[in-house]
Amino acid sequence: MTGHPDTQRPSCPETVAFNRDLKPLLESIAQQEGVPLWVELLPPGPDITGRDGRRWVNDTPEAIVGAFEAHGADLPIDVEHASEIKGRAGEPAPAMGWIKALEIREGGGIWGLVEWTEQGRWMVSEKSYRYLSPVFLFEKGGKTGGRILKLLSAGLTNQPNLHLTALNRDDRLSTHPKEADMALSTALCQALGLGIETSEGQAVAAITTLRGDLAAARTRADNPSLEKFVPRADYDAAINRATAAEARLTSIESQARDTAIESAITQALERGKITPASAEYHRAQCSTDGGLERFTAFVEAAPVIAGPAGLEGAPAPGGAAGLSDEETAVCRMLNISEDEFAVCKKEDS
Repeated sequence: MTGHPDTQRPSCPETVAFNRDLKPLLESIAQQEGVPLWVELLPPGPDITGRDGRRWVNDTPEAIVGAFEAHGADLPIDVEHASEIKGRAGEPAPAMGWIKALEIREGGGIWGLVEWTEQGRWMVSEKSYRYLSPVFLFEKGGKTGGRILKLLSAGLTNQPNLHLTALNRDDRLSTHPKEADMALSTALCQALGLGIETSEGQAVAAITTLRGDLAAARTRADNPSLEKFVPRADYDAAINRATAAEARLTSIESQARDTAIESAITQALERGKITPASAEYHRAQCSTDGGLERFTAFVEAAPVIAGPAGLEGAPAPGGAAGLSDEETAVCRMLNISEDEFAVCKKEDS
């Protein structure tokens, strides 16, 4: 069947992707219109080799379908990868169709349910384009090639690279970027903190941002804000001044405490509460933490042990007048008082 872009045809409802009962009918209608309802996007695996010699691995088709479902959006079918080339440059890249669902078939091949646009339906039905070239993310490395992780889009082409049943191109015949240039390694994406679907342009933008942040950090380090930082010399001077002031204060406090201890020891000696022999012991105890307070309390409660004997004014040995035993005996022999004898003795002297 032939047609023109202006010819109106019924489009594929969004719910068709999940209504398997209508699949035979819709396929029949698509065949009558000259366009496929389902297109092969990835051939059976696990090993896939393109016509240009590049190799990939399709050993986890369930994960590829799961990534599509998690993405939650239809994948575009364009012309010669316009979405990946012109779209990235900001140029128009209209879709020729939309992949609305994925299906795993025999051998792990992946097929997509397509809702064609009027222009896309016309191009395919008129056989202007007969093949598809999928764009996908894959892990780089491995003995048999990179594992395919996620489908991104598909392009109508007449130079297919993969051996597909339907509507992929051979990059040996084109100067356009290859699929390997359109995908980044998983390790690089993780190092940049980006998802595996990150494009090369997005990675370059992320690296540019990181370099800008690094330059800004270096500028701040070379010219710090005085509101948050002080020069090292000023900081050292302030620390030294504070240390000297603290040492001076400690010295003053120590001198004051020594003076208080000496005063307490002196008063205790004068009051007879301690003896000179024990003064050094009490002085050492007062120097300990809380010792002066304990010593003060002890002095207040202690009895007098080294005060005056209370004999002041008592007569000297040998009588009231202070005569010797011999002089006292003479007084008795002469029958005079000791006081008279003392007066005479004083006059004679």
